[in-house]
Amino acid sequence: MNFSVVATPKSILIEVLFVLAFAGLIRGRQSAEVEGAALIIDAAQYDSLQDALDAVPKKGGLVKLPPGDFLLENPLILDQGNTRVQGSGAATHLINKNCEGKPAIIIRHPDRETKPKDQFGREATALWRIQLADFRISGSSKSGDGLLVEGANELYINGLSIDHNGGHGMNLIDCYEDPRIVNSIITYNGKAGMNVIEAHDMIVSANQFEENWDGIRFINGFNLCMTGNVLDDHLGDGIIIEKTYGSVVSGNMIEECRGTAIILDRDCFGITLSANVLAHNQEGGVDLRDAWGCAISANTFTLIPQRSVRVGPRAGRIAITGNSFSNSYLGGRTKYQEKPDAQWPGITLGSGILLEGTSDVAITGNTFTGLQENAVQTLGECQRVTIIGNVAMDLGRSGSQKVKPFDVQKVNGLVIGKNALED
Repeated sequence: MNFSVVATPKSILIEVLFVLAFAGLIRGRQSAEVEGAALIIDAAQYDSLQDALDAVPKKGGLVKLPPGDFLLENPLILDQGNTRVQGSGAATHLINKNCEGKPAIIIRHPDRETKPKDQFGREATALWRIQLADFRISGSSKSGDGLLVEGANELYINGLSIDHNGGHGMNLIDCYEDPRIVNSIITYNGKAGMNVIEAHDMIVSANQFEENWDGIRFINGFNLCMTGNVLDDHLGDGIIIEKTYGSVVSGNMIEECRGTAIILDRDCFGITLSANVLAHNQEGGVDLRDAWGCAISANTFTLIPQRSVRVGPRAGRIAITGNSFSNSYLGGRTKYQEKPDAQWPGITLGSGILLEGTSDVAITGNTFTGLQENAVQTLGECQRVTIIGNVAMDLGRSGSQKVKPFDVQKVNGLVIGKNALED
């Protein structure tokens, strides 16, 4: 059976309009593609990396860094927002040869130092939406920060390797709005792996920090979410948080810092430290020096030789719940021989909680096992302390005599009971 289609003037007009509209759509799409391609800058086509960064227009663009070793005598400057700088993984290696303490890369608005501050006292100029990904920055003991960023909002750093710089690995100053630091490895830097001053709503996740001086310093901010990071072998402290509120540090592994694993100081409040593993840190696990209304829950403190948790006289209103304080016990034996007189890291001892002139502390549902001294000890005069529902056994391993599980004295308003204790 045969069918035929008769073209009427009306149908011909519809076809013509459709063809014209489709042709216009194609032309528009091609125009958009050409315009976008003009913003992709291949740094291999320029005389220097700085020339490539200088080629970024005011509306931003993508700078692609090729593989290779690039020696830097002076810092690279990026001063345009809406820009992504992307390398070829660790094969793109920026090497800071400067010996005057200058950074490898500086990111900041060109008018930052000349424009006045706004009504909130903040810099009136800021870069927006800077992204850095997939390259390596290294230096020497005489170089400065690996990366210095000043006044960049919605900063996104993913997949960087930053190592052996004389200053901080990353130094982020006034990156106030929504910075995100993920999937990077930051190692062997002379100062902190990451130093952050003034930021909020910040994500620090799935990074590795090893053998910097300090791991992470976060100062004067709020709404920090620090999860899933590994911090190992730092020469100073692991995480230092100051002048900060409303934040969470959870699911991190913090091991073998020569200092303290986590410090909260200078007007911290409303911070949760939860589900972290703190292992074999020399000077302590968590030190609340100036912290209020905070929760320490579901953490594992293992082989902390002194002060797994300390609550100082300028801290209080603290909940310490559901944590494990332990040595290396493995059911009838210990993994590591205890050496109380050994020098760290040879020392492998467990410790409990020290309350020092503090107030309003609830200690509930914790296990204290295989510790050298008491599970909980107080110094000075404390106010309103509750110790309920804990398990404490195999204590006092540093001496031949048994010790009190809870050596609490000079506590006004002590509530203690219903703890499971070894006979």
